[in-house]
Amino acid sequence: MKTVVVTGATRGLGLAISRQAIADGYKVIAVARTLSDQLKALIQQQPESVMYEQFDFSDLAGIHAFATRISKEHGRPWALINNAALGTDGVLATLHENDISQLIRVNIEAPILLTKYMLRPMLINRGGRIINISSIIATTGFSGLSVYAATKAALAGFTRSLSREVGKAGITVNTVAPGTWKLT
Repeated sequence: MKTVVVTGATRGLGLAISRQAIADGYKVIAVARTLSDQLKALIQQQPESVMYEQFDFSDLAGIHAFATRISKEHGRPWALINNAALGTDGVLATLHENDISQLIRVNIEAPILLTKYMLRPMLINRGGRIINISSIIATTGFSGLSVYAATKAALAGFTRSLSREVGKAGITVNTVAPGTWKLT
């Protein structure tokens, strides 16, 4: 059974990705800061297919040890889905510098570092998948989300270049940029 690491897996898109990966026959390592009731229920339903790993991606210094532990405890990952992100909004002129730094740290630096360390086992395996979750806002923009948009655009640029670096090793790297939706 191939292992898929999904960050930000406790709710929303990350939880939906985890559910679909399990349905498709993958073992999921669900990573997030805290365990949600929804993920806890999924673990109870599928204890052989999903495991929760706690990590806060604002801890950049801990990413290497975290990634190494994941590979040792769960085996080499076949896929990494970088979904965890912060969505702090605010008009740039009034957005606190700490909030800007936190967005850049969690939305850009953390997925790049996690990818760096999860990529190594994929290179050994000569295959794998990396999916970076961006946002339609990265290309369309949105008032009050300029820093968030910048971080998601940076992730898309990272994806394009990394795909050229590792494609020959059988590793695909893609960006998914969900848009907003409304039930009618």
